[in-house]
Amino acid sequence: MQELLYVLGAVLVVGIVVTITAVRAGAILGTVERALTVGSTVLILSTMVFVTAEIVMRHFFNSPIQGHLELTSLFVPVIVFAAVSYTHSQNAHVGMTLVVDNLPKKVQTKIEFTTLFLTVLTCAVLAYFSYKFTYDEWEIDNVTETPPYWLTWPSAAFIPLGYGLLAIRSMLKMVNLVAPDYYPQDDVIMADELLAPEHETEETPA
Repeated sequence: MQELLYVLGAVLVVGIVVTITAVRAGAILGTVERALTVGSTVLILSTMVFVTAEIVMRHFFNSPIQGHLELTSLFVPVIVFAAVSYTHSQNAHVGMTLVVDNLPKKVQTKIEFTTLFLTVLTCAVLAYFSYKFTYDEWEIDNVTETPPYWLTWPSAAFIPLGYGLLAIRSMLKMVNLVAPDYYPQDDVIMADELLAPEHETEETPA
């Protein structure tokens, strides 16, 4: 319980800082998100090449690459959590909005704000406890069960990183939702914008 109170306190402090410095925080976060997403994309392509090379080595040269299964498994958290915040910023994740889309606009806004708020709290808690897990992995130098014994903590470190960035991104989307003039960043895409044609203006000529 005490740890949860610490997490809530941290969320409050970070939320205040993010709100005050929304434009700068959004610019920095956007840069980090894009860099991590590029890295995630490169890692996906590298994993495909690596798996192909392992198949070739195993079946044609009878010389499988040691630890290939463990290494590719360690790549998964990196691939997912490095890009999760950027995906959220672009509303590119899978969602079900059939009911919400048919509600009044004000109700939709309240639901979206509440959802973002709960996302912040959930991600903050997950970031904290996944950080504790990562620290334990680092402290004991935990490795995979088979040679060449890959370290597990570098992969685990992307889990709290991803959840932390996701929490901050949700905070910024809350600020954009409440005060779009104060934080009108283009990197934030709200649900209704996905339905509008690109470069659509408020007034359409007759």
